[in-house]
Amino acid sequence: MIGPDTAGIAERLGVAADTATAIGQLAAETGLDVDAAYAVQTALIQRRLDRGERLVGLKMGLTSKAKMAQVGVDEVIWGRLTDTMRVPDGGSVDPAAFIHPRAEPEVAFLLDRLPEPGEPVGDFTDAVRAVAPAIELIDSRYANFTFSLPDVVADNASAAAFVIGPWCPVPDGVENLGVLLEVDGRVAQVGSTAAILGDPRRALDEGIRLAGRHGVRLREGWVFLAGAATAAVPLRPGAHVRAVVEKLGSASLRASA
Repeated sequence: MIGPDTAGIAERLGVAADTATAIGQLAAETGLDVDAAYAVQTALIQRRLDRGERLVGLKMGLTSKAKMAQVGVDEVIWGRLTDTMRVPDGGSVDPAAFIHPRAEPEVAFLLDRLPEPGEPVGDFTDAVRAVAPAIELIDSRYANFTFSLPDVVADNASAAAFVIGPWCPVPDGVENLGVLLEVDGRVAQVGSTAAILGDPRRALDEGIRLAGRHGVRLREGWVFLAGAATAAVPLRPGAHVRAVVEKLGSASLRASA
């Protein structure tokens, strides 16, 4: 039996992202399951690496009940980050470069020594050098931001861009820190890091395990986005977005008009 055309699906997704043009869902049409979808994601990222980008980290997706409910998917997923996705703290992005961008507040980890695949994380501070507030910009390449689980996995977990605030030492606990997402100085979302699998540190365990199943090992110096603490909000032209995480500080970006 011939499987899905992973290279062809990756090309369709890549062109959709490059041209900011929404496409229809692909999984039902192509017979894509989750394992094949991660193969598509690998091909999609390789397409970016072939034009000079480099891997700088991993991101988790759908780690909160709010996000699962928002997109109608019920399984934690992961995707990859490249250097061109990073926006300086306080920097600007052009909403026209995306299809329907949304911003969400996150916690970022700066990875240090990582365990071997299958080895549990021992002391969290052995694996994580620093922590920071972050914003992830997500942008599904599918029309109406609607997709199945294989669809979103193939689409690199809707990764589009990210901002990292100032790095700081890992606090004693990160499992129940207050989180705000502000748009133009007004609070748009309120949440807690407890929404990230109950504790963002669990996201790292999941990331190591899930990525390892597909032959990907997290590397020292990578950024790890643990997942959203609230539902995402649309990024409107001219908007100023700020994520504030208790004990960690804030990160911000501006959308050009």
